[in-house]
Amino acid sequence: MAFEQVDRLPRVEWAVWWDKTIQRWQSEGLQADGASAAAAFGLDPYWQAWLRPYEGGAPVPIGGAIGSMDEYEATRPYLYGPNESSMRTLAEWAPAQQRGDAVVWITLEGFFWWPRTLMGIERHLYAFYDQPELMHRINSDLAAHHVRLLKRVAAVCPPAFMTFAEDMSYNHGPMLSEGLFREFIAPYYRMVVPLLKEMGTTVIVDSDGDVTQMVPWLLEVGVDGVLPLERQAGVDAAELRRRYPTLRMIGHYDKMVMTRGEAAMRAEFERLLPVMRQGGFIPSVDHQTPPGVSLEEYRCYLRLLEEYSRLGA
Repeated sequence: MAFEQVDRLPRVEWAVWWDKTIQRWQSEGLQADGASAAAAFGLDPYWQAWLRPYEGGAPVPIGGAIGSMDEYEATRPYLYGPNESSMRTLAEWAPAQQRGDAVVWITLEGFFWWPRTLMGIERHLYAFYDQPELMHRINSDLAAHHVRLLKRVAAVCPPAFMTFAEDMSYNHGPMLSEGLFREFIAPYYRMVVPLLKEMGTTVIVDSDGDVTQMVPWLLEVGVDGVLPLERQAGVDAAELRRRYPTLRMIGHYDKMVMTRGEAAMRAEFERLLPVMRQGGFIPSVDHQTPPGVSLEEYRCYLRLLEEYSRLGA
């Protein structure tokens, strides 16, 4: 991801598999569950800690229940906790990352994602216009929460990379305008991203859909890259690399070809190979492998991934 020469590219799945996919594969002979499948398939160790603004056990009415400042204030005492369990996990993982035996990454909930979680999709989109004070209050609190956590993370286990969970796009582009991004989202990225850069952490935004129009907005606030580059939404990694030569990218392997045989799967790797060879790109399924893919088909994909991880280095 630093555009340096390597012997091979990482062989990873950035997203865990669907439970239905794992269930199918178990019926076809897989001796593993979702937690152990990556090791069973021989993939490189990629360990994720999701640092959430809401921890289990508290009576928090998330999922669209927040509709006003008063409701948010009533809920706020249950939010933005210390994530002690995740901190302990990071401390346990740190020696493996220091030895080079694993890659540790963290996920933070982003400034589009978190208000939507609290307010629900429709109410959230109206709130950019109807409740700007509430939007800024939520994101200001979230940014302060991230800053507190990251100062602790830096002392425990600086991650190799991180993702902001956002999902700001759908198959025709961003779900908000550039103006709304600049007003409600960008200021809070600028509060958090510098701390990540101080740790030497590569900063990635996780957004499904077509992110093409949004990429320059993200680069302006210090983000390094994007994932998963969904092919079904029309994303083109080669075109993104042409426009933004330093953009880091993960994913982009079209999951829809995986049921069409080895020739189709190989052709998809050939499509990605030029960008793989340029660096700053790790190929991976462009979201969770669907349950329509058999275990035999997935093992074929893995064989090709191993082959092209070396061809693309």
